[in-house]
Amino acid sequence: MVAIKQPAETRTLLHNISWQTFKTMLLEMGTERNSRLAYENGIVEIMSPLMAHENSNRLIEVFVGVLCEEFGLEIKRSGSLTLTRDDLERGAEPDSSYYIQNEALVRNKENIDLATDPPPDLVLEVEYSRSAIDKLKLYAAMGVPEFWRYNGSTLRIYTLVGGQYSEVQMSMTFASVPVREIPQFVLAAKQNGEVSTTRAFRAWVKGKLSSVD
Repeated sequence: MVAIKQPAETRTLLHNISWQTFKTMLLEMGTERNSRLAYENGIVEIMSPLMAHENSNRLIEVFVGVLCEEFGLEIKRSGSLTLTRDDLERGAEPDSSYYIQNEALVRNKENIDLATDPPPDLVLEVEYSRSAIDKLKLYAAMGVPEFWRYNGSTLRIYTLVGGQYSEVQMSMTFASVPVREIPQFVLAAKQNGEVSTTRAFRAWVKGKLSSVD
C-alpha cells in the first residue's frame, strides 16, 4: 500500500485586490476564523491550517515559552495578530508572534497599531508549502527583528540587519541555545507525547545554558 501524504495547509490566492479591499476583507471576515491572510502587491493569500501545520505551530509556541522562562525573559504571546501598515500597503497574520524585548511596551495593550507601536520581536511562519508572498520582504519592511520559518523538517532563523533579513545559525533572542534543533523535539512529540517532550526540551535548554555559565 502506498502511503498518501496529507497536506498540512491549503493556500488560496486572489489577484488584483486593492489595499482597501483587503482591509475590508479583514473586517468582514472577523477574528473568529482559523484562516490567516497576507497581502502584498495586489495579491491576497488565504492560508487555512490543517492538523500538521497547527500542531507544529502550537508545539513551537510551547518551546518558545520554555525558552523565555529559562532565559528569565517576559513574553506577550500575540498569536496570529493582524499586522497591517497603511504606509506600506502590506499586511500579514503570522502563525505565531511574540513580544519579548518590547514586552513591557505592550503589556497592557489590547490593540496594536503599528503606526505607533513596535512590531512583534519574533514572528513564526509554518510553511509546509511555500507561500506565494515573500514573507522575508514583508516582515522586513514591517521591521520585525527576528523571523523563524519552519517547513516541517527545518527551522530557519533570520535576523533583520540593515532593513533586510540574513539567515543566521543562532537566534539573537536566545543566543546560547541552538534553537535550529527544535524540529527534533517536534518530531519526538509525535512518538513520546507533548508533555514528556516539553520536559525533555526544558532539560535540554537547561543543559545548554549551564554549559555557558
